[in-house]
Amino acid sequence: MHFDLRTAAAVCSTALAVGLVGAVPAAATPSPRASATAAPKPPARMSTVGGERLGLPGVQVQPGPGAPALPAKLSALSWIVSDTATGQVLAAQNPHWALPPASTLKTLFADTVLPKIPTRAVHKVTDADLAGMGEGSSLVGVLPGQTYKVSDLWLGVFLRSGNDAVHVLASMNGGVAATVAQMQAQAARLGANDTHVVSPDGYDMPGQVSSAYDLSLFARDGLKNADFARYAGTWKAEFPGGPNTKGKPFEIDNTDRMLMGIDGVPRYDGLIGVKNGYTTNAGNTLVVAARRGDRTIMATVMNPQDRELNAVYAEARELLDWGFAADGRVTPVGSLDGAAAVPSTAPKAGTAGDSVSAPSRAARVSVGASGSSGLGAVGWAGASGAGLVAVAVAAGGGLVLMRRRRYAAKRRRQALPRV
Repeated sequence: MHFDLRTAAAVCSTALAVGLVGAVPAAATPSPRASATAAPKPPARMSTVGGERLGLPGVQVQPGPGAPALPAKLSALSWIVSDTATGQVLAAQNPHWALPPASTLKTLFADTVLPKIPTRAVHKVTDADLAGMGEGSSLVGVLPGQTYKVSDLWLGVFLRSGNDAVHVLASMNGGVAATVAQMQAQAARLGANDTHVVSPDGYDMPGQVSSAYDLSLFARDGLKNADFARYAGTWKAEFPGGPNTKGKPFEIDNTDRMLMGIDGVPRYDGLIGVKNGYTTNAGNTLVVAARRGDRTIMATVMNPQDRELNAVYAEARELLDWGFAADGRVTPVGSLDGAAAVPSTAPKAGTAGDSVSAPSRAARVSVGASGSSGLGAVGWAGASGAGLVAVAVAAGGGLVLMRRRRYAAKRRRQALPRV
């Protein structure tokens, strides 16, 4: 795992607040450049759900008069830009490539479970509720024997990507196996056929995959739910404390840098969420939406090969900028509403058509990682120890409509009311 001093300190602080004991690994020294291994190649043919062009490898875009050029230096293996109101896919690259989703899969978990458990319900956590979490899981600090409101657990899911909160909610929903089956059924209802769910929290598991197209479906569906929207956009909140806080709550902040406007990532104008994540196999993943006037544009980015610290945010920002400028000036290449909504504009096999390959930036900084989860370029942190489970702080996602306030350099922020 890769750690910087500030992240390690934050992990220790959180561990003390929740009353868990863990050893923070020594900081790894990143190499100046990532490994020179060749980037993975997409399948020659992928699903055509949403339109034939979405099943072709490479960038798909059909510009019209006055349309801006796509960003020239996108390194993500897969991405998609869409208009959430119309469902139109404005441009995409390998959107049906089934890849590990990391914690962006929690959007499907929320779509599935949020409507099933009243937010005002309370639950006393047991050891069994927390069983089965993967080593190094990201945690918000849920403790057995303590009673939590469901709304607090959802804040832990969205702000800190707490796998402990996910497992407790899954237990309340009939168990992990039942929740996984319900998530798979929900994916099928949404037409998300690239998704295979193994664990409800997005932890790296053999066979667990999703796609930029499917993640966009989950986010679009979630944004229709006021609870999803509120949790996903909360900047900071108080979470019930443990023994070392004498029962007093402690602060949890949203780890989505693009939402918060921190750590070298400016807050994006009109941003309304949705979720970010990182695991060893998935790399950085991000689903983000922004609203300007009556338009909401969404960009989903999976596994940038550029290993700069904030590459996933930089590429998402460029795609959102392009989406707002291009909306109405490009012919959609697909639809989030299914294949029937889009006429075929796929270039014939063996011709370039409007399918192009986006150049990749040279990888510059390696993200040191071992195991299935750790500190990624979006700010995940983990700590292994002899406690109940490994202590970790993970990236969350965000969305609540509130006054747009840029955080000052010293991160002076005004807390939102608890929900």
